[in-house]
Amino acid sequence: MIITVASFKGGVGKTTTAIHLATYLQTKAPCLLIDGDANRSATLWSKRGELPFKIVDERKAPKYARDFEHIVIDTYAHPNKTDLESIVDGCDLLVLPTTPESMSLDALVLTVTALQELKATNYKVLLTMVPPKPSIDGEETMQLLRKSNYPVFNTAISRLVAFQRASMAGLPVYAIKDGRAARAWDEYLSVGKEIL
Repeated sequence: MIITVASFKGGVGKTTTAIHLATYLQTKAPCLLIDGDANRSATLWSKRGELPFKIVDERKAPKYARDFEHIVIDTYAHPNKTDLESIVDGCDLLVLPTTPESMSLDALVLTVTALQELKATNYKVLLTMVPPKPSIDGEETMQLLRKSNYPVFNTAISRLVAFQRASMAGLPVYAIKDGRAARAWDEYLSVGKEIL
């Protein structure tokens, strides 16, 4: 399976999502993460520690891709319409992370509008960085997405410091010593199970 993670806006958990979906898929079959982000965020994450799957930059992808059953692609932010068309055509599922804040949702609307113009159907929205209760931003955003008939994952990803610690350590979140690390990993496990 080829899963691409993309967003018109940075700072929505795109690389965190790519890393953790690749971690989940690696538990099922060999998985390759292709780092197509200009910042090479996934590559930098891996250099600080150890991840359970192989990462290559997009220029090396043709050499390695044939050896893996699953591929996750972390794209650059702000793809134009032509790039988006290629991204959609080149994957089985396009995951669109968004946070429950207005600028992210505005970018999501632009992305989905472009996808609808392309007549794409192989995409799904992932709500990320959901603030803890008593905030109801996550619930309200999920209802708004569903009311707008956006294909959305049932699982949302919480805003947890464990993800920042995982990035700094270069590890998947389940390997971090943090009281909420297990919860953070369980959320991505649930997203993975919705995919496979």
